[in-house]
This record gives sequence, C-alpha cells and structure tokens, in this order.
Amino acid sequence: MSKYQDLNTLDELKAKGSISEEEYQQEKDKILNGNSNNVSNLFGMTENGYTMLMHLSQFAGFIVPCLGFAAPIILWLINRDNATVDLHGKNIANFIISMLIYSVISGLLCLILVGFVLLGILAVLEIIFVIIAAIKASKGQYWKYPLTITFFS
Repeated sequence: MSKYQDLNTLDELKAKGSISEEEYQQEKDKILNGNSNNVSNLFGMTENGYTMLMHLSQFAGFIVPCLGFAAPIILWLINRDNATVDLHGKNIANFIISMLIYSVISGLLCLILVGFVLLGILAVLEIIFVIIAAIKASKGQYWKYPLTITFFS
C-alpha cells in the first residue's frame, strides 16, 4: 500500500469516528515521516521502547560499576543503522562523556571541599535527566540532555 492509500484509509477511519483526532494525527505523522515504530532488529521491541531502554540502561551503573556506561553504548552500536536509535545513542554518549568530565572536575574540587556539593548536584541531575529522557523516548520524542557537550553529532 502506498502512503497515499494509507492516508486515505486513515481519513476514512477518522470520518467514521473509529479513531480520535489524536490517534489520527499520530498515525498521519508516522505515515508522512516514515516513522512506523520499526520492530526489526530491536529485540522485538518498538523503537520507542528500545530508545527508552537505552536511556534507562544508564542506571545499570548503580548496580555494576561501568555498566551504566557500557550498556547504552552497546545498545546503540548494535542498532545504530536505525536513525532514531542512532540519534538517541549519540545523545546518550555525549551526556555520559560530559557527566564524566564534570565528575572528574568535581572530584578534583573535593580537595577544597566544594567538589562534594558539586558531586551531589551532578548525581541528582543525572537521575532526573535520565528519567525525563526515558519518558520522552517512550512517547517517541527526542530530548537533548542539558549541560551536554557535543562530541558526536
């Protein structure tokens, strides 16, 4: 089926009242932008679910050291041929590297006691930012982490 036939079918469903205006707009965007939540090569997950998992996998570092860095990078590299996964993967990698730099600087500032406060603030911001990014990704939205230095574009 061509995208014009898909749009026509979608218009008919809307006219009959089978779908809401919101569902109509979401499906129309998917058809026009080619964003169909591709499930292939994403371990049976939708794009939104997979990208959300990529963001949340950063929390694995709280359980196993360095896994919070490795898990999202591995998930990204496995499926970087998918444009959405690649976009989120670069965003996550930039955020991880930026947070590492900020943590090292804060660690050095611990010598003059200011760093302890900065490390605490960084930890809280990291948790909040990862949760926000995961929620946005689950809705199919892209959210650039604040305070991120761009290494991968």
